[in-house]
Amino acid sequence: MREISELEPKRVFWYFDEICHIPHGTGHTEAMSDYVEAFAGKHDLFCYRDEYGNVLIRKAGSEGREDERFLILQVHLDAFCDGKDQRLACPENGSSPISLATIDDYIYAKGGPLGADGGIGIAYILAVLEDKTLSHPPLEAVFTVDAEDGMRGVLKMDLSVLSGRRMINFGHFSEGEILTGSAGGRMIVCEVPVRYVSEYGVLYDIVICGLKGGHAGMEIDRYRGNAALIMGRLLHYLDLYMDYELFYLKGGMHYNYIPREAKASLLIRQEDINRLEDLIDRFNEALLKEYRDVEDNLTIYCENKGEGLVNVLTEKTKQRVIFLLMMVPDGIQRMSMMQENIVQTSSNVGIMSLNQDTFVLHIGIRSLLASEKHALSDKLQFLTENIGGSFHILMNYHAWEYEEESPLREELIEIYREMYRVDPELTLIHSGLECGIISDKIRDMDIVSFGPTIESVNTSKERLCISSVERVWQFLIRALARIKG
Repeated sequence: MREISELEPKRVFWYFDEICHIPHGTGHTEAMSDYVEAFAGKHDLFCYRDEYGNVLIRKAGSEGREDERFLILQVHLDAFCDGKDQRLACPENGSSPISLATIDDYIYAKGGPLGADGGIGIAYILAVLEDKTLSHPPLEAVFTVDAEDGMRGVLKMDLSVLSGRRMINFGHFSEGEILTGSAGGRMIVCEVPVRYVSEYGVLYDIVICGLKGGHAGMEIDRYRGNAALIMGRLLHYLDLYMDYELFYLKGGMHYNYIPREAKASLLIRQEDINRLEDLIDRFNEALLKEYRDVEDNLTIYCENKGEGLVNVLTEKTKQRVIFLLMMVPDGIQRMSMMQENIVQTSSNVGIMSLNQDTFVLHIGIRSLLASEKHALSDKLQFLTENIGGSFHILMNYHAWEYEEESPLREELIEIYREMYRVDPELTLIHSGLECGIISDKIRDMDIVSFGPTIESVNTSKERLCISSVERVWQFLIRALARIKG
């Protein structure tokens, strides 16, 4: 096991280690904004920080290149935290920073997500801004906040402060690829009213767990189980064969992520105990067959909680809840005709919750085409409102659409070809990137995205390829030496 201080490029990994010791979960990036702002002051660089925490740093061009146009380097400051591992979250929760370790050619965090999504891009940019030996045009380094929560930082940022019209984003995680477009998205909330009555009976908890989950932009094409919708199927299945009442229903943590767990609580008659447990066993057996090539740890179990008096949903509102869960579009809706194996449009039911007055679904829609995003949103609105519910759009962002002409992209292809004697792969991604918002606000922006290989991003198995970081660093500094901003 190598020490982080031994890894090359040394300054990149030095900054990455520093970043990992600063709490910077989405919504709690004040310390990271402070750190970046202090960095600019230490190196006598122009710095602008807005009221939301977004930071802009400018560095003059290297000797002989002072009069070239600005080149933008962009990354987000926040790391995703899933509610279970809060070490990257915020100092107020009393958590300790993550502990880094290496195995072979990979760096990982002991016991949780690494935070390399964003973190390694920040390290690259700070290493570039610090280095006085590199050849580069004038640089604008843009550090945005809350990208993992609807990209709120860049949506609020006044981008008129930017002078550059060419931009390198560090939001891609596969070395050898140059990203040329990303999906637009919309976060919506579907609510249906519910009513309760008091009933007495046997209380049962049902839990679905052990699913892999994953990011709905990067892993929706893995066909992994959605715990919330599987629970909806189970409730419908039980309803076909026995009477029960429903009084608790919850699943998922974030609209961007496929739910790994869900829980429901039922009220049944004493004489139906064996029937319930038998039906759940049969359903579990069927699900294991369905997902045998996808989910290797899927578990469905129930627990008798004894007898009691509780408030349960009326039959009418229970059926409304089950209907919505059974009918809501989820997963891949359409594959791209432009590029093979790329998802064009999808929907992810990320959070479900049964509350005092409403049953609520938080759904993330993504599409490479604005028209399909709007059409899917309209379908969900029509479905929800026709069963007496309400529909709300909480957040909307534009796709970064592929541009036929991109001088920056062509320059990078040529540099990559010279370095490796092969062309990089040009690709699109179903995840949303801040590039879409920036390209919508500044229509003449020429954008590319690339980065080192990061596996299992934002999961406990996340790991960063060490040699890939070095190769991408060499590609980056070669590009800075050649690109005319």
